Amino acid sequence: MKVKDTLNLGKTKFPMRGHLPEREGQREQLWEENKVYEQRQKLNEGKPSFVLHDGPPYANGPIHIGHAMNKISKDFIVRYKSMTGYRAPYVPGWDTHGLPIEQQLTKEGYDRKKMSLTEFRDLCREYALGQVERQKAGFKRLGVTGEWDNPYLTLHKEFEAAQIKVFGAFAEKGLLYRGKKPVYWSWSSESALAEAEVDYKDITSHTAFYTEKVKDGKGVLDNNTYFLVWTTTPWTIPASEGITVGADFDYTVFTHDDDPKQYVAASELVAKLADKFGWDNLQTVKTLKGADLEYITAEHAFASVDEFYQDREVLVMLGDFVTTSDGTGLVHTAPGYGDDDYRVGLKYGLPVFAPVDDQGRQTEEAGPDFAGVFYQDSEQISLDKLAQAGLLILQEDIEHSYPFDWRTKQPIIFRATDQWFVSIDKMREDILNAVDEVTYYPAWGKTRLRNMLKDRGDWVISRQRVWGVPLPIFYAEDGTPIMTKETIDHVADLFREYGSNVWFERDAKDLLPDGFTSEHSPNGEFTKETDIMDVWFDSGSSHQGVLAERDYLTYPADLYLEGSDQYRGWFNSSLITSVVVSGHAPYKAILSQGFTLDGEGKKMSKSVGNVIDPNDVVQKMGAEIIRLWVMSADTSADVRVSMGTLQQMSEAYRKLRNTFRFLLANTSDFDPKTNTVAYEDLQSVDQYMLVKYNRFVAQMRSYMDEYNFLDADKLLINFVNNDLSAFYMNIAKDVLYIDAKDSTNRRSMQTVFYEILVGMTKLLTPFLPHTTEEVWEYLPEPEDFVQLTEIPDAQTFANEADLLATWDAFMQLRTHVLKALETARDDKMIGKSLEAQATLYVTPSQQATLEALNASVELMLGVSAVHVHAADEAPASATSFDDKFAVEVTPATGKTCERCRMVKESVGADRDLPQLCDRCAALVREHFPVAVTEGFEVKEAK
Repeated sequence: MKVKDTLNLGKTKFPMRGHLPEREGQREQLWEENKVYEQRQKLNEGKPSFVLHDGPPYANGPIHIGHAMNKISKDFIVRYKSMTGYRAPYVPGWDTHGLPIEQQLTKEGYDRKKMSLTEFRDLCREYALGQVERQKAGFKRLGVTGEWDNPYLTLHKEFEAAQIKVFGAFAEKGLLYRGKKPVYWSWSSESALAEAEVDYKDITSHTAFYTEKVKDGKGVLDNNTYFLVWTTTPWTIPASEGITVGADFDYTVFTHDDDPKQYVAASELVAKLADKFGWDNLQTVKTLKGADLEYITAEHAFASVDEFYQDREVLVMLGDFVTTSDGTGLVHTAPGYGDDDYRVGLKYGLPVFAPVDDQGRQTEEAGPDFAGVFYQDSEQISLDKLAQAGLLILQEDIEHSYPFDWRTKQPIIFRATDQWFVSIDKMREDILNAVDEVTYYPAWGKTRLRNMLKDRGDWVISRQRVWGVPLPIFYAEDGTPIMTKETIDHVADLFREYGSNVWFERDAKDLLPDGFTSEHSPNGEFTKETDIMDVWFDSGSSHQGVLAERDYLTYPADLYLEGSDQYRGWFNSSLITSVVVSGHAPYKAILSQGFTLDGEGKKMSKSVGNVIDPNDVVQKMGAEIIRLWVMSADTSADVRVSMGTLQQMSEAYRKLRNTFRFLLANTSDFDPKTNTVAYEDLQSVDQYMLVKYNRFVAQMRSYMDEYNFLDADKLLINFVNNDLSAFYMNIAKDVLYIDAKDSTNRRSMQTVFYEILVGMTKLLTPFLPHTTEEVWEYLPEPEDFVQLTEIPDAQTFANEADLLATWDAFMQLRTHVLKALETARDDKMIGKSLEAQATLYVTPSQQATLEALNASVELMLGVSAVHVHAADEAPASATSFDDKFAVEVTPATGKTCERCRMVKESVGADRDLPQLCDRCAALVREHFPVAVTEGFEVKEAK
């Protein structure tokens, strides 16, 4: 017999390496075959509901690391709620309409203009469905649970029907109107855009300081006076209708040098402008308030050099958007090309003039020299005309932020077109009141959303595209739009039966209710709208198309979780539509997350080559590594991620896996039915660790209740590394390996090991389900899957406050001793800590702590012997600490026991077992008598 044969060395077949890329997929297949998600839903029937409503990703292209962070975060919450007393169904969804799909088909060679609308829409549908399946496979492979066989798609018939009903609620409340006003116009997409479809980038623009000559000074200005005007968009000068000034600003009429002309500019900018232009000898003619300039007219800037503009004049108006931070204090105003311009022009009755076509080319209305010229190219024509007229004072380039189409990555323009709008002003107060009903994570989200809505303009909901839900509007013979409850309900019923393609397949008369008449169509003739709805209206209607549509979901949802950009996107549009339909927010809480960036904090881009494909990570490292990264990330801000970051997660995962393996190995001979020790009978250290574990559970659950994954991760790492690995599992070896198999001490410790093992397996299932299910297979628990269990509630114990106080005080002393042992190891005095003995010099209170432990101090400190003396007896050679504790580490006296590895003077006292200390010899005599009679195998000398 060998000495090691007398030890209780833990054994388990749980592998050290997870082989995650191969085994995770097999495990997911097992879950699907056994309908684990459905079983969990069945178990939760009758419990309170918790519904996290999925914000639909766009069905185009493979999933990226940002998708992974989003879906895994949702999975954490859904799994956690499902295992803590809630019925938490999860219905994943997809946004399946919109321009990118049209563009993708164009790239693939399809020409929309050479086929019918329904043929092209069928191709769009087929493409979208293929992309849904592609992304679905990626999400499932990340271990995300949910109703994957019945997701919601915005192209589904029932969703489109519900969306039409939402539109009807807007119509019924008089919140829709058709108007010609400037909108974000994407010439590259040939469509209007919503605010949420716009990104901003820094660009360099040509600006112009130029003058416009007074035509009718209204007795305030001479006709030899010139307004100094500034514009950042010279291409819009052909559409100029006015000059806007600030009513309360001071304006100076002045001359310079020998120039006989008089110029007008904001008084506080005159000196700055003169310096910029190189003007000297300034002479003030007079100073006026901006209000004094109202209704003065000036000649159009091109009037003197182009007869096309000879009869055009511009009107001086008062506006609250004028500033004196840049420019001249006089703003070139074209009501067809900007919201501020539009509003002030509307006030003064100016025409909304925007002579540019869908592709961004100037039209004949801009003048013969501009007709057919792309707007960017026409800037130089404007500058040349100003110079020719002698009115260009200075052309200057500036760098500034400018809006871009988020899909095509091309700059956009503000362009007045006939569109359908939602009037936000009419319901702004109701929307802002609804903001206050919601809980926000982080808390600043409330301010962010409120500000977005407080300043939001009217919502343009019409799009000049094909692939989407049509606006259910009919037109009478006299052009009157028809959208009554009767017509809208009828269209909704048609969509529910046939889908939205029916709108394009049938004539208007066949889409109207039988026998429908209107006083505006005496001949019974009707036409139909050809525009589709903004896709944000699609996804923004999901509370009706999904939550209200499916009777097992709840409306409002308990939580919406998306990126922080959705404060101007889905959070925003969903709130507006919900308030109109139901008078309340569609969500009880919002959780927003930052964007994923590369390791250097840069935006990920395929062209730059810094994109991380989650599918690649899964194939190389496993989904658990991505899931652990998401748990560890501070998602309240933008999140940096690199392959190096994920490699670090692999190391963290390895430590967790080894912890599970150690716990499994050392409970492999433990039967919880027969070997469990009651709490009151546990050893003191085991009671302490059980209390610590339950405190850990309580805090973990508190963090998860607040969706605080980051602090949950920190807490987990601290518990595993410090409480378990560095302390409990370290000191456990002397009990679990050395004591008799069925000894009270050993079963006491195994009781706590097993409870921690089972509890942590359940507690970590929302985060690492592949791994915890693997662990579960090695546990003698009744459930087939850990996902079908409940996360434990934290327990409390009668004596835990006193127990913790004693042990926390001791752990501080232990920290001191460990530092002294490390110094002794560095000084080559000892190797392993069991080669040492520690002499402690303690105060009376510290003495009381040691006595109250009711545990082996040697075992707790990991040394072979401990001697205790009063603090005032400490020699100069001892290491002292601020709390008056001192310790001296010296080599232990005696020989090393071959069984427990402690250095003891009793080694050799038993002549039959000379290799062992008295403790081990007694154990072996009792439990392994053959070793006494036959002796142990002698180790061969190396």
